[in-house]
Amino acid sequence: MAAGGRASGRPAKKKGPSKGTGGQKRRSLEGKGATPPAHMRHWYKDKAREERVAREARGGTTSRQPARQRRSEDAPEYIGGRNPVLEALQAGVPASALYVAQRVENDDRVRDSIKIAAERGIALLEVTREKLDRLTEGAVHQGLALQIPAYDYAHPDDLLALAQDAAEIPLIVALDGVTDPRNLGAIARSATAFGAHGLLIPSRRSAGVTGGAWKTSAGTLATLRVARAANLTAALREYREAGLFIVGLDGSGDVDIADVDLLTEPLVVVVGSEGKGLSRLVREQCDALARIPMQAAAESLNAGVAAGVTLYEVARQRRG
Repeated sequence: MAAGGRASGRPAKKKGPSKGTGGQKRRSLEGKGATPPAHMRHWYKDKAREERVAREARGGTTSRQPARQRRSEDAPEYIGGRNPVLEALQAGVPASALYVAQRVENDDRVRDSIKIAAERGIALLEVTREKLDRLTEGAVHQGLALQIPAYDYAHPDDLLALAQDAAEIPLIVALDGVTDPRNLGAIARSATAFGAHGLLIPSRRSAGVTGGAWKTSAGTLATLRVARAANLTAALREYREAGLFIVGLDGSGDVDIADVDLLTEPLVVVVGSEGKGLSRLVREQCDALARIPMQAAAESLNAGVAAGVTLYEVARQRRG
């Protein structure tokens, strides 16, 4: 018979304190003193109430900003703002959708943007301002945003092919350590104005063709090719082997940019970052290091301005 202890007829053991407790049960009944004030309780900060009050004071927004996720390289970009959107559409920037805020205040820029988008077959989507805030990552969009697909980068050799097809002396602008998309956009604008055949950027630690770059370029990125190299130093070395000269911009350069005798030759102009300038490996690939003369009060120029001054001088000498 599968029975328990009751069927054995033996009396049950009397329960008592177990060995080795050391009086813990007795001490657990002792008091731990007065409860400290709330501001001294490190485990009690009333976070929920404070966050709720702050959220209500801001009209329902959360008290903590969500962590920004790293954007995938093939993710679309967004241009926000009425002037930038209209300029991009007029310049033929490739776009897949135009987002318009609900009950947006109409003006000529909004109407023209919608008209151009409709003529080009771009999808028109009416959304809330909250969604526009998310799409443009909090930038000023004025109720209008343009979605552009991920940029299709060229190969460095493609920039040479463009010059050869146009039967022109090659002029390429390479960026070394330029991480601000607005500088990339400004350089693209100058490169287009002064006849460069394209921009070359490294695939790492560099600004890319993002919505901010499109916005600053005022649409010129629609006509100027941008190539990306896995290794900028290796790409410059290959350009040298193809017969191009490399001129790097450096505040401590050996010669003023106007006195460089290579500007009328097949040329790559390398622009470094405003803070660090050119990297050591890139400097070693340069045939000349040129400086832009300026007053002592201005220690340096940002990358966009330096590129514009240099490209103007190249264009001036090539015309002469």
